[in-house]
Amino acid sequence: MCRPAHPPGALGGLQYGGRVSETASPVRRGRLLRFAAASLVLLALIGYVAVQYVTGGGPPRCVVRTAEGDGPSYELSAEMAGNAATISAVGTTRGMPERAVTIALATALQESALRNIEHGDRDSLGLFQQRPSQGWGTPEQILDPVYASGKFYDGLAEVPGYSRLPLTVAAQRVQRSGFPQAYAKHEPDAALLAAALT
Repeated sequence: MCRPAHPPGALGGLQYGGRVSETASPVRRGRLLRFAAASLVLLALIGYVAVQYVTGGGPPRCVVRTAEGDGPSYELSAEMAGNAATISAVGTTRGMPERAVTIALATALQESALRNIEHGDRDSLGLFQQRPSQGWGTPEQILDPVYASGKFYDGLAEVPGYSRLPLTVAAQRVQRSGFPQAYAKHEPDAALLAAALT
């Protein structure tokens, strides 16, 4: 009588002739199910990315239009919209006119694209790229949009007749920028935002 060299099951479920025994079948089914589930998740992820790419999905956006709806519009990310609303709210709370809010928004558009950034030229920080070394406050204060907006409005309020000055002149008297004319290109968008937010 001929017996196998190893008892059944000792070779990981393999029996004579290389066939898989019935006891290994649930393990193999489990692997197949896990592979199928992983494949479905991967396909779903690829599909989602493709739809986002084709439809232009992505992060939430905010579009500001004139009251008529057929004039100019300005598109902002959620971060930009929040910062624009903060700048406007600080100005409005202080009783500043819409022109002051327009000047502040144009300045922040030029300096940081309405992003609260933690870097810049030299030690410049925040929405208005204010510098701790120039007396604007501590880095933590400058990175607080409410504080930074308030400091900008404090400086603007000290400019005699700022509301009658060209935007570039008023902004430059507060900021002392190396590129004062750069504020002008943001005036139309800033005016649109200020009208919507004040």
